[in-house]
Amino acid sequence: MGASASRGRPARVPAPEPEPEEALDLSQLPPELLLVVLSHVPPRTLLGCCRRVCRGWRALVDGQALWLLILARDHGSLLPLARSCLPPTRDGRPCLLGRFCERRPIGRNLIRNPCGQEGLRKWMVQHGGDGWVVEVNRSTVPGAPSQTCFVSSFSWCRKKQVLDLEEEGLWPELLDSGKIEICVSDWWGARHDSGCMYRLLVQLLDANQTVLDKFSAMPVPIQQWNNNVCFQ
Repeated sequence: MGASASRGRPARVPAPEPEPEEALDLSQLPPELLLVVLSHVPPRTLLGCCRRVCRGWRALVDGQALWLLILARDHGSLLPLARSCLPPTRDGRPCLLGRFCERRPIGRNLIRNPCGQEGLRKWMVQHGGDGWVVEVNRSTVPGAPSQTCFVSSFSWCRKKQVLDLEEEGLWPELLDSGKIEICVSDWWGARHDSGCMYRLLVQLLDANQTVLDKFSAMPVPIQQWNNNVCFQ
């Protein structure tokens, strides 16, 4: 018998696996280009994450060049003042502009929990009468962090905060320039069955708790008032 040729399917050749893409190593960029790339990273991420990548990145994040680049782009009007008030750089100490760009203290309400969105947290309180409570606004207050406000009782109630301006991103030389505004804003309201009086007192203290300057406002009793003060 003659041998018959077998008719089989052609063998499949497996497709080659794609080569893994090589990870982009930003550290291979020239320093001036790496600065530009890092300048588009949020300041909180720069300080909390990028600074820990390696010594080279830490040096960039701790230096002035990166933050001056960010300041020039995002806060151009503040650049001349901030640059003129920067103290001499010290080895091993991060640039002061890092916290300044992260905290953004200029034009921001520095009061924490200003309208009771967290109850009475962040405040040292002294209750009078039936004490402090937080109520929902009877009318919408544009721009408020929450549509709530502090309401006092039939006797004087007091609440107080002490803010560390350096922790908020400012530094002594910048404060001594006298060219910045410190802003605070507080929300209060009246009970439905009575009017109320309100007084805001802001004191600027030095490291020894000496009062350097103060501002006070006490409007006539009204149902609701949003007191927004630029204290310079």
